[in-house]
Formats: sequence, structure tokens, C-alpha cells
Amino acid sequence: MRKSSAKERIVLPDPKFGDIVVAKFVNNLMLDGKKSTAFSIFYDAIDVVASKVEEEEDALQVFKKGLSNVTPGVEVRSKRVGGATFQIPVPIRDNRKLSMGMKWLIGYARKRNEKSMAQKLAAEILAAAKEEGAAFKKKEDTHRMAEANKAFAHFRV
Repeated sequence: MRKSSAKERIVLPDPKFGDIVVAKFVNNLMLDGKKSTAFSIFYDAIDVVASKVEEEEDALQVFKKGLSNVTPGVEVRSKRVGGATFQIPVPIRDNRKLSMGMKWLIGYARKRNEKSMAQKLAAEILAAAKEEGAAFKKKEDTHRMAEANKAFAHFRV
């Protein structure tokens, strides 16, 4: 390759839970550089999750379970072979898996019909933890596409 690969940026853990995954999630949630607003939305959503789940289950654990449930393992990439374009299933790097899961969770939370963003995010997190909801469906569809095109895996670069 001509260019060197980009250095991985160091993300500092969030102030409340001391967790790097939460900090990365908030960075994805942030709009227009308003990080404090993103943190308040996330923490409010976690409070809503905590009020809706049983006491023995930690709200942060519910969030992590939901995030792992919407994190894909494989994706399909288009590749032209001859005159035809094939959808080729490709395994995903760990960083990209996490990033895709976070973006799907946030994107589908924004499309929900609750009143505030915190409530939307809480509802999507709870749905993902129960293996339902739009973000989980997106992961299932991605895996289904990869499974259907498994025959073209030998074209993988």
C-alpha cells in the first residue's frame, strides 16, 4: 500500500461508568460536536432502562447485551466478476463490528416514535437486549444475506 494505515485514536473512558465502549457510543450519538448533550441523553436513557428492568440486572449490562446482540459477524460486499456483480460474504474486523452495531442502534433509535431521544434510545436498547427491534432485524437481515450468498465466498479477496 502507498499510504500508511491511520493510527487508532485513543478514546478516554466516560466519566460516570469509566467505560470506553460507552464513550465511543456517545461519540457516535453526538451531533454538531455537542458531547455534553449526547452524554446527558445517554445517561437519561440508561436511567430509563434501569427503571424498566429488574433490580438484579444492571442497566449498563443491559446496554452491553443489547449492543452485542446487534453487532454483526459478517457482511456482504459487492464484487464484479466477469460481467456479473456478486454479493460476497466477508467477515468483519472487531472495530468495524462494534461501530456498525452502535450506528444501527442509534440510527434506528432516532427513527422511533417516543417523545425524547433518551426514551427512543432506551426503548431501542431494551428491544435489542430482548433480541427484537429494528437494529436486531438489520443484523439478522445482514446475516441472512451472507448466508444466501455463501456460494460466492470463494471470490473473496
